[in-house]
Amino acid sequence: MPPDSASAIGQVSSLYAAEAKVYPRSVSGRFTNWRWVMVWLTQLFFYGMPWLQWNGRQALLFDLEAQRFYVLGLVLYPQDFIFLAALLVLSALALFFFTALAGRLWCGYSCPQTVYTELFLWIERHTEGDRQARIKLDAAPWSAAKLARKSAKHGGWIALALLTGFSFVGYFTPIRTLASSLPAIGPWELFWVLFYAGATYGNAGWLREQMCKYICPYARFQSALIDADSLIITYDARRGEPRGARSKKSVELLAQGAGDCVDCTLCVQVCPTGIDIRKGLQNECIGCAACIDVCDQVMDKVGAPRGLIRYATENGVTGGWTRAQMLRRALRPRVLIYGTALGALLLAFGWSLTHRQDLLIDVIKDRNTLARQVGDGETENVYRLQLINRTERPLRLTLSVNGLPGLQLQSPGEVLVPPAAIVALPVQLRLPYSPALASGAHEVRLRALDLDQAHTTFEAKASFYLPR
Repeated sequence: MPPDSASAIGQVSSLYAAEAKVYPRSVSGRFTNWRWVMVWLTQLFFYGMPWLQWNGRQALLFDLEAQRFYVLGLVLYPQDFIFLAALLVLSALALFFFTALAGRLWCGYSCPQTVYTELFLWIERHTEGDRQARIKLDAAPWSAAKLARKSAKHGGWIALALLTGFSFVGYFTPIRTLASSLPAIGPWELFWVLFYAGATYGNAGWLREQMCKYICPYARFQSALIDADSLIITYDARRGEPRGARSKKSVELLAQGAGDCVDCTLCVQVCPTGIDIRKGLQNECIGCAACIDVCDQVMDKVGAPRGLIRYATENGVTGGWTRAQMLRRALRPRVLIYGTALGALLLAFGWSLTHRQDLLIDVIKDRNTLARQVGDGETENVYRLQLINRTERPLRLTLSVNGLPGLQLQSPGEVLVPPAAIVALPVQLRLPYSPALASGAHEVRLRALDLDQAHTTFEAKASFYLPR
């Protein structure tokens, strides 16, 4: 084989080199504490919310089979899809706002990938030990002790993953019913429990930082959301360089211009994605601030001030600004635009939910016969009404119509719509002959009066057709 060919094969092979395994070291500190606070809050909500009851049913339930979605006191239908769209837009704006303000806060503290990785790492540390112990265990030959530790770790992972899958399915099938039927769980419920458990086990146990580095698209477009005035995790190179090992910061070292960084590499060891923050902001940084906590501890030991690695802005580090100066630059046009749009949409979303009508009327015109002549020269149009009760109380209604002089509704009498139910009702509208009315479509309004709340009426538009 020619030397050039062998070299080319070697270069191609290097492109597919195995990714080095990351062994994050445990760390403590204020940002780690905040991260665990978010772990507790998010998981108490996720695991606990399906068990919360509201008006005798599950407080948060997405019943796909019945096409009902219960959110505390709200009953939503597929016709309320606009609220889901608004919620997605709100989430996107919130992501833009907080990223422009302080980088990847979502990734570092609330992202499910981060949260479950923290939980899986907690299990791993309690079964296999901290960083050095795990490295030695993986390098050691297989033995009974190694098998026991690995089995305990994977047993804990599988148990947590199954609990996660069960809780996830509990948002779509009432979780109390699901729990009572566990010995004979349905095939679809079992499939989704195992599917979500497998996804959790694979993502948090095996993929981990690979999800953040190569699969999640957020890392790719974060550079479009931040600028030189965004608060990000930053290494102060002017203060830290030149780096070098030392036990205590001395007057001699200060006089020689030595930097504060002692090159301990602990900031790399605690990083869940295995990057070196001293090389600057990188796509792989998820903003967990573990490097800040460990660096502050090292600075305390060597007698140097904290903040060698800290939340700061690029302009602030370059210009030597104080924290107050950096925070003043936070309210810049980009952040104000995102914040204003987010606040306005939040108000509109809240107003729409609180002013949503209790009854939705869908009017479906009979397409087989647009209009027909009946006795006494009257014109009749036939419709099918869908009366959608958005409450959990029965609605007693009477129907009426207006919009054309003399138009009458062949009233079905009092209509009862059960709680959170849909009633389909055929109705006929009749109009006496009038030479003053032109042929074609005329807009009319169908009204439903709530008999239990006499001042409440619900309306829907319809078209009444007159033949030529």
